[in-house]
Amino acid sequence: MSGNLRPTRAEATDVANAVLDGTDAILLGAETFRGLYPFQTISIVGKICAEAEKVYNQAIYFKKTMKYGNEPTSHLESIATTAVSAAIKVKASVIVVFTATGQTARLIAKYRPTMPVLSVVIPRLTTNQLRWSFTGAFQARQTLVVRGVFPMLADPRHPEESINATNESVLKIALDHGKATGLIKPHDRIVVCQQIGSSAVVKIIELED
Repeated sequence: MSGNLRPTRAEATDVANAVLDGTDAILLGAETFRGLYPFQTISIVGKICAEAEKVYNQAIYFKKTMKYGNEPTSHLESIATTAVSAAIKVKASVIVVFTATGQTARLIAKYRPTMPVLSVVIPRLTTNQLRWSFTGAFQARQTLVVRGVFPMLADPRHPEESINATNESVLKIALDHGKATGLIKPHDRIVVCQQIGSSAVVKIIELED
């Protein structure tokens, strides 16, 4: 589409097959670098991806991934599969996952759930003996390229509240963020992956309003 408004059959097929093959993102080169219609190209590619997602059979993909996965599975892998399976069964609108490195969000996204994944990155205070700094912004940006993951950074001023399971303030902020972005609507069911002490918990929340 470097010089044409309409994509060729081969170009449209390549984009659709990339989605059906499980690609997280599509990188455009000449079409946006020196093409005549960069904005129109992005719009058309987005429409093709949306149509391909409609015919993507997530149930078959999930079963195949579970069948041919390595056994025994790791702790995080088990949490990810449990969260996706629960979200599918209760028809959740979104999966909220608390993470420090983004790994749990990536594992959940690996199973390509039909609902979006709201990744709440918990900041950590680190030091190199010369200065103190918060980590988390880089980890949140890294997950932007993962399909279906919408990252948000928890408040770095209160990292202990983010980790403390008895404090639901961070979860409330995450739900409010989901409502503001249109991911969450009243009376939706939400699957939450949260660490309580040394244990990881998957819970289901049904919103009232």
